[in-house]
This record gives sequence, C-alpha cells and structure tokens, in this order.
Amino acid sequence: GVVVVDEAYAEFRREGTPSALELLEEFPRLVVTRTMSKAFALAGGRLGYLAAHADVVDALRIVRLPYHLSSVTQATAEAALRHTDELLAQVDALRATRDATAARLREHGFTVADSDANFILFGPFDDRHATWQALVDRGVLIRETGPLGWLRVSIGTPSEMDAFFTALKEVTS
Repeated sequence: GVVVVDEAYAEFRREGTPSALELLEEFPRLVVTRTMSKAFALAGGRLGYLAAHADVVDALRIVRLPYHLSSVTQATAEAALRHTDELLAQVDALRATRDATAARLREHGFTVADSDANFILFGPFDDRHATWQALVDRGVLIRETGPLGWLRVSIGTPSEMDAFFTALKEVTS
C-alpha cells in the first residue's frame, strides 16, 4: 500500500509544524502532494506536484496521461515560480492576519480551531445557518461548513476582515 499526505496548505502552517516531507527517507511508500493553488495564487490552474521515493515516481510515470498539463498551465507555473519570494511574502502576511483574526475571535468569546491554512474554523453557534445567512445579508460571505455549529472564514484583505468583524458583531450582539 501507499500512504498519501495532502499538504495543500503547507506554506500556511504555523511555525514549528512539521511537514510529511521530513518522513520520505524513512517511509518509501509515502507520497506527499502539494498544490500551487493556495500559496501561489493559482486556484483553477489545477497544478500540483508530489514528492516520493524514486520507485513510486517511476510507477506513476507509467500511468500518467500524456500531455496532462497544457502549455498555458506550464507557462503560468513558471511565471509563478519566478516570483516565489513575492508570493510567499503574501503568504506570510496572510498567516499574520489569520493569527490576528483567530485572536480577535477568541477575544469575542468564540472557540477557534488552530489553523495551518488560509481559513479559520470558529464557533459554536446554536444555529450556524441563521448566523451564516445574517452575514450574507450584510454582504459578508463565509462558508457554512466544518463541524456542526461551526463556520469557516477565509482570510482576506484588511478591509474584508474589518467588514467581517463589523457584520459578525451586529449578528451576534
């Protein structure tokens, strides 16, 4: 068998959070996948990559479809990689905003799940759908997903986060 670890949000992980990449030498049947959708702002680009033992990679090459990446996708990825420093600096800023948002939610009495992604799960709400709908009615769209009674907010620009907190305060006061 093979174990696959999806590290789609790896660049967003908190300081000190290990990566499964550190285990590759020890576990030859481990595959670690990542995407350029999150940290490299290529949502919709459908571009991912993996790290694994050479034998696993060779086996995947046998079953991989030819021409699985368009020339546009390849050119976009190359352009993103040329701007890695700038894109990862944006990730650092998003992580800081995420952590500040989590702290602010906790100050307002919510329970917040520690996050290694570009979103936060928070709650609990007796009626999360009603809270979600009230936020939507105020022009704030977050996700009604995750554990029952919890909501998910993606980290946005400072003005988007201000709008979120303004609406949340109105809804929960």
